[in-house]
Amino acid sequence: MCGRYSLSKSKIELEERFQAEILVDFKPRYNIAPTQLVPVITSESPKGFSFFYWGITPDFAKNKPVSQKFINAKAETVHEKISFKSSFEKRRCLVPADGFYEWKKLGKKTKVPYRFTMANNEAFAFAGIWEEYENEKGEINHTFLILTTEPNRLVSEVHDRMPVILKKEDEKKWLDKYSSESNLLQMLTTYSADDMLSYTVSPLVNQVSNDSPGIIRKTSPMDQFGNYTLFG
Repeated sequence: MCGRYSLSKSKIELEERFQAEILVDFKPRYNIAPTQLVPVITSESPKGFSFFYWGITPDFAKNKPVSQKFINAKAETVHEKISFKSSFEKRRCLVPADGFYEWKKLGKKTKVPYRFTMANNEAFAFAGIWEEYENEKGEINHTFLILTTEPNRLVSEVHDRMPVILKKEDEKKWLDKYSSESNLLQMLTTYSADDMLSYTVSPLVNQVSNDSPGIIRKTSPMDQFGNYTLFG
């Protein structure tokens, strides 16, 4: 699964990279977590950034028994599952990012956080789908999920799944309402490890409240308790 990511680029950098406008104040994010309000680019509004909640919680899904960990969907079955099929067909989105985190298990209690980025440190986009829900107050909330797939050789050393990273040339096609199902599924491939980097980061990333530049800096491998390990 993908349970944490970063978007540390500036507003100007994001607007230039995605050719879309951000109409609100935006500050770089270093430790984005589920249920938070973050920028996406939707199929309905491809020229501007929208701000949606990551994941679907019971508060957003009135009368629906949805898990609080409902933040990802498998790319292999997204077009078949009743819960995702409509969103896959009609409501797709780009989820801008410049890195994501996974934790490598080294024992029953030892986990070391890793950050994965593009080799050139550029921003990229996860493949996402979005939905609209009415909460108990009658307010409309917009939420999104990130699609995941089999890991490349770099990510597989840490985790058995990775987010779908779209090729830059596929981003507009992903948002295009006229793209066929077969073409869409072809985009949901495992991103090449040759174009990515990974490194260990501070266990400070474990706490959602920590959202500062220090989170994305390379550090010596430490477990979740802050103890140095011998593994990289």
